[in-house]
Amino acid sequence: MKSLSTRTAGFTDSVIRRMTRISLKYGAVNLSQGFPDFEPPKPILDRLAEVAHEDFHQYSLTWGAQNFREALAKKQSALMGIPVNPDSEVVTTCGGTEAMMAAMMTLCNPGDKVAVFSPFYENYGADAILSGAEPVYIPLNPPSYSFDPEKLEDAFRAGAKVLILCNPSNPCGKVFTLEEMTVIANLAKKYDVYVVTDEVYEHIIYAPHKMVYMAALPGMKERTIVCGSLSKTYSLTGWRLGYTIAPAEITERIKKVHDFLTVGAAAPLQEAIVTGLKFGQDYYDDLTAKYTQKRDLMCRGLDSIGLAHNVPQGAYYIMVDFKDYIKKLNLQTDLEFAELLCQKVGVGMVPGSSFFKENINDYLRIHFAKKDETLNEALNRLSEIHQKL
Repeated sequence: MKSLSTRTAGFTDSVIRRMTRISLKYGAVNLSQGFPDFEPPKPILDRLAEVAHEDFHQYSLTWGAQNFREALAKKQSALMGIPVNPDSEVVTTCGGTEAMMAAMMTLCNPGDKVAVFSPFYENYGADAILSGAEPVYIPLNPPSYSFDPEKLEDAFRAGAKVLILCNPSNPCGKVFTLEEMTVIANLAKKYDVYVVTDEVYEHIIYAPHKMVYMAALPGMKERTIVCGSLSKTYSLTGWRLGYTIAPAEITERIKKVHDFLTVGAAAPLQEAIVTGLKFGQDYYDDLTAKYTQKRDLMCRGLDSIGLAHNVPQGAYYIMVDFKDYIKKLNLQTDLEFAELLCQKVGVGMVPGSSFFKENINDYLRIHFAKKDETLNEALNRLSEIHQKL
């Protein structure tokens, strides 16, 4: 038999999804894979029930239903502070995952370099490799997850064509400041670099931090591809609805890539989510308040147990420092520790090493998009970690 693809030879399965399976195996509270255990907004579900009996069961337009794109463009125009054309600048995708893949395949040629901040969401490196490109990593330094502009410029000097920017960041919850975003934008313009932004958590930001949109900065709209998703904003990760927003010339290419990747996103779900895209500001204020309360609940609980952690500025993840336990147990990797934590303590988390390019085995990532009773149960189990490990 001839050999399989060398491009994918180094791939492993998703560590995040693997930890969900391990959590199920041991009956652990699953704080690994980032999906809620509460219902999406009722008006969206009510509209979905109506759609089931209406005529939305065949293909929509490949790049997205007209009313979906119009509602999305209106919402994002107001949010980002720049005009978004629903016909020439928006493509509806099968989740933010496909949005990112379509963006990368649109921009990258074999041999190109793609700059990625580390820690990073595990798909980014794979997306670059699948596009024939080489990922180049720039460290975000714990616990503040700041970056050295000189190291970013080094990546650009070395020929990086694209920068992937996750803001707010998964896994560390960093929200990039206006000053940081301006530094990145100025370097991108200086070295003629495209910026692909992952803005999935744009509505989950904790005061006093604020969302800064790269595409809205001077001179950046023409070189920015926004990748977004409705999964986290409306608590429906299984619907797999995402989008790209990009200049018309780039969007024309994304449409073609998207067509060959997936043909189109689910027509009934696009119709149902239009209800959510028309929500008023009170919905997003309530969302922020809900997640602020959950973040504070988890941080207080971890503090009371004596587990060191960062305090996320956005998104719904916390990086917890377990290096003393890993060292005490004489384990070689944080993956071993994560499995042991599931088995002995009954809480599932993601090994931090799956997010860092650097050889860092100190952290596990938890997510708190769960009911309060789920979070309290996880904290109750973690309170026994000193006795069980």
